[in-house]
Amino acid sequence: MGREGYVVPVDPQMSLSVVLKKKPAGSRSWILLDSSSHATVLDLDKHAIMHRVQIHARDLRILDPLLSYPSAILGREKAIVLNLEHIKAIITADEVLLRDPSDENVIPVVQELQRRLCPGSTAPKVNGDGKESGGHDVEATEEDESPFEFRALEVALDSICSFLAARTTDLETAAYPALDELTSKISSRNLDRVRKLKSAMTRLTARVQKVRDELEQLLDDDGDMADLYLSRKLAVPASPVSGSGANWFPSSPTVISRMSRASRASVVTGRSDENDVEELEMLLEAYFMQIDGTLNKLTTLREYIDDTEDYINIQLDNHRNQLIQLELFLSSGTVCLSIYSLLAAIFGMNIPYTWMENHGYLFKWVIILSGLFSAVLFVVIVAYARFKGLVGS
Repeated sequence: MGREGYVVPVDPQMSLSVVLKKKPAGSRSWILLDSSSHATVLDLDKHAIMHRVQIHARDLRILDPLLSYPSAILGREKAIVLNLEHIKAIITADEVLLRDPSDENVIPVVQELQRRLCPGSTAPKVNGDGKESGGHDVEATEEDESPFEFRALEVALDSICSFLAARTTDLETAAYPALDELTSKISSRNLDRVRKLKSAMTRLTARVQKVRDELEQLLDDDGDMADLYLSRKLAVPASPVSGSGANWFPSSPTVISRMSRASRASVVTGRSDENDVEELEMLLEAYFMQIDGTLNKLTTLREYIDDTEDYINIQLDNHRNQLIQLELFLSSGTVCLSIYSLLAAIFGMNIPYTWMENHGYLFKWVIILSGLFSAVLFVVIVAYARFKGLVGS
């Protein structure tokens, strides 16, 4: 098999989903987007990918959807390996390779990449009043000067943060009414509903936490951030490629112009900017704050669920105590009635009583006095239980 086993150029006027339907089923598809936002669907094996972007097999395994690798943003010599949930991409200085373009969650990412990577396009600027500003100001000009790999990385981070934030909002919309309903009425149906929502929240929290930890780890290491400056690496002659005696130089006009700007900037400043990661740091901090806000929402939801569980447990304990009190009253009443019924059992025996022949009216007083004694005994038991705090007042 060659480097490219199956290539389909994507017409901008043609829907991406229609193009993907033409690809043979079961093939490992990638979509290639260059600096001109031209998209091409490729069917490449792992050796062709490794040869094209010059990465190792262990880096390619991170992008395997069948293997559950955690979120990762890895800087290599000539590429950025990106694994963020459903976004599995390889970013170079002038192109983006995105895996599984037929996935319904990946299609919006491809469309956003085509829009943002198009020459002259800029990311929408948001004013303080929440409205988008025009794209012809100074900030828009600075956005045009951002390296290609940073613009592609920003699209991926923006997509994954928005995706997780939307899932969190959907979970909040379903969870809070369910918890309020469970508080008002404890039933098996409501308990099962909350149990499923709590399981979904736990899984979503783990996914958000992985992305947040990866961004935090990247922000804490300037060396890792410096590895993501692919255009800066291309501004100086690269080391010889193994198996070749000549240095590797990019042939893309976009990369060459970017190298020229970087060289001029280095001459003007008179110093090397290899350790200057301020631009990338600002980019990562913005999305770190966004994903951290999503995690805070999930943490607040977890606390609300924990508070609801505590409230339910208190209610169940209260009901249990009421059942114990009822059991105490019934047991006390049973003892008193047993004493009262003892007289009927005694007088029901076939035993002659001489005093009943002449003084039968005395039996009436025996019944009355025994009933009063049983009632007084019941009151004494209940009063003693309340005095000891065994039952509520």
